[in-house]
Amino acid sequence: MPALPACERTTIRRLLSEMRLLREVSPAAIDALAEVAICLRYLEGATIFLEGDPAAGLFLIEQGIVKVSRLSLEGREYIMHLLERGDIFNVVAVLDGGPNPAHASARTDVVAWRIDRADVQRLARVYPDLAWAFIESLAGQARLLVELVHDLSMRSVRGRLARLLLEQAGGSESDVVQRLLTQEEMAARLGTVREMVGRTLRSMANDGLVEFDRHRIVLLDLQRLSEEAEI
Repeated sequence: MPALPACERTTIRRLLSEMRLLREVSPAAIDALAEVAICLRYLEGATIFLEGDPAAGLFLIEQGIVKVSRLSLEGREYIMHLLERGDIFNVVAVLDGGPNPAHASARTDVVAWRIDRADVQRLARVYPDLAWAFIESLAGQARLLVELVHDLSMRSVRGRLARLLLEQAGGSESDVVQRLLTQEEMAARLGTVREMVGRTLRSMANDGLVEFDRHRIVLLDLQRLSEEAEI
């Protein structure tokens, strides 16, 4: 991975201004957010915050990949999100003041910017357009949770895996999935176990849907995969 960049205030301003979430927010509000943001660096594997701890603040990724996950009482991991440059996380804890709802860790070396809850509250009062942007963000997360419930309750493991492969390939126009996720991580994303993912991938290969090529998975039939995923 390239050397981590120096933390620069101009970078956080640019990141904030490029966010879809803040597209309707005034430049003054973006500048105010940038002024209170704190730059943090995490080495690969480092914990960013723990589920259940007091709200750690709002985070925006400048570089690297962040894994957001939850653990069952038995220690089984469920990966909720793999986030990259320009993504924000921990919005729920910042808005409701409760503990962090999930565990966040650095899947690669990460540069991220943190904004404390008190600063978010203060600026939301000053800039109503900023408050509305966070409301929309929370609504978007609720919509994703509805989709997640549908996935887990209505789609088979094969359907969920087909959907994940299409998402990892970047949509219907791409037919290659770089193997950024191990089978264990795929299982953690899909709410199943690694052995089931392995069997399902082999079944898909036997059916002519995918093939394996070193460090990538080639999607051979996007139409049939889309039908499997019920998209």
